[in-house]
Amino acid sequence: MIAGIELGLIYAIMALGVYLTFRVLDFPDLTVDQSFTSGAATAAMVIINGGSPWLATAVGFVAGGLAGLITALLHTKARINGLLAGILTMTALYSVNLRLMDGKANLALLREDTVFTPLREVGLQGTIGGVLLLLVGVLVVKVLLDWFLYTDAGLAMQATGDNPEMIRSFGVNTDRQKILGLCLSNALVGLAGALIAQYQGFADIGMGIGMIVVGLASVILGQGIFGTRTVVVTTLAVVLGSVLYRLVITVALQAGLNPSDMKLISAVLVVIALVLPQLSVFKRWKRRRTLRAAQEVQADVGATTEHPVTAAIGAVDARKGA
Repeated sequence: MIAGIELGLIYAIMALGVYLTFRVLDFPDLTVDQSFTSGAATAAMVIINGGSPWLATAVGFVAGGLAGLITALLHTKARINGLLAGILTMTALYSVNLRLMDGKANLALLREDTVFTPLREVGLQGTIGGVLLLLVGVLVVKVLLDWFLYTDAGLAMQATGDNPEMIRSFGVNTDRQKILGLCLSNALVGLAGALIAQYQGFADIGMGIGMIVVGLASVILGQGIFGTRTVVVTTLAVVLGSVLYRLVITVALQAGLNPSDMKLISAVLVVIALVLPQLSVFKRWKRRRTLRAAQEVQADVGATTEHPVTAAIGAVDARKGA
């Protein structure tokens, strides 16, 4: 279970990238399945050739960003449909990733130093201490993403996803926002790929297949359970959703399910996360939670100033009396 939580925290970085495109930009980006592998492949090659693990992780981040840049340019400059642009980039990247791996389908890192080697040497990997260190690292990424989404560029990106026509009328270049969003999203995915390769001790040409489903499952599961009131809450929900998803997978494996069924389980989890909010029981629970939050806000406002509705009624009564 500890290993499942550790994996869930690393995959949470990838889920944050998926959240950026699917929720913030409202862009169906399928590049994720291969930008994840690109990050893993480049990091593995840097480490095998004697490079620093931290440099390898940074290179994986950049490689993922470049993959996102290709999709963004195909969509914004070549005017190719977003879904098709992602598919084209994903298809091309399979061959590119094989080239990066010197034509090998698998690269082993078991005898190489990685960013997780110090944790193994002091006996922290697979323990609560290791989980806490990973949690701190993921929270740093989350806080940086939260900060970015509250900057002018981040707010323009959110507006581009919500209402591109409106934000375009204010002089914002929506194509530039899409390019920035896709680059940042896939850079986070590439970073997660680089970390997963070092954590598991290998990079495989097929390790990114189905990553988009994993990312969507984490985003939908987390937001469905923990809510989406603010950006800070939403990104935290994505992180928790990733950990919850990985724990479900771990439990399923421990229950004796075949590892080859994991893709089926992922698809079922996504379906459940999509259907659950539509159930009447869940709707009532969500309505009660929203009402409770509104009552708390009303109580806070009433403690400092007169409630707007009460003030309006008093004004009407005074006008009638006059």
